[in-house]
Amino acid sequence: MNFRQGSKQWYAVYTRSRAEKKVQSELERKGIECFLPLQKKQRQWKDRKKWIDAPLLPGYCFVYVDRKEYDNVLQTDHVVCYITFEGKAALIREDQIQALKKLLQQNEFNVEITHESFEIGKKVEILEGALMGLKGELSEIRGKNKFLLRIEQIDKSIMVEVPAEILSASPEQNLLT
Repeated sequence: MNFRQGSKQWYAVYTRSRAEKKVQSELERKGIECFLPLQKKQRQWKDRKKWIDAPLLPGYCFVYVDRKEYDNVLQTDHVVCYITFEGKAALIREDQIQALKKLLQQNEFNVEITHESFEIGKKVEILEGALMGLKGELSEIRGKNKFLLRIEQIDKSIMVEVPAEILSASPEQNLLT
C-alpha cells in the first residue's frame, strides 16, 4: 500500500465469479466510492434475446479508497482480494479510470476485451471523435486497425475499433501504457 496522508487512490479488487454487481452495491452501501465498468450486450436465451449490462472486465471492480477504507473493502461480501503487483496492492492511475469511463460513455466504438499479449506496436494518437487526444499502441488484429489501451496493473487489454484515418503517429513515449 502506498498511501499519502489522507489521500484516496484507485485500486482494483478481484470479486467472486459473477458477483461484480453485488460487490458494487455493497461498497456503495458502505459509502465507498467504486467503479464497475459495464457494457450493454445482447444475450440469447432459448426463447428470447435481451440487452443486459455486463461487466466489461469480469471479476474486477475498482475502488477509490484511503487508508481507513482499505481494510473495509476486504471485509465486503464477495470481494476476494486486491490485485497485487510485487506484493503490494496495484495502484490504478486516475487517467486510466477516466479513460475507461469516457470510453464506456461512447456508443460509437466497439469495445472488446482480450487476454492476448501484444507486441509493442506503433505509438498513435486519436485525432478526432470522442476519444480525441487519447494515445496508445496500434495493433493489426484480424485485419482491422485497433486502438489498444493497456491496463498493466490487472493484466488486461482493451481494444477499441477506430478508423485508421483518425489516427496519427505519436512521437511521445508518455502513453497510457
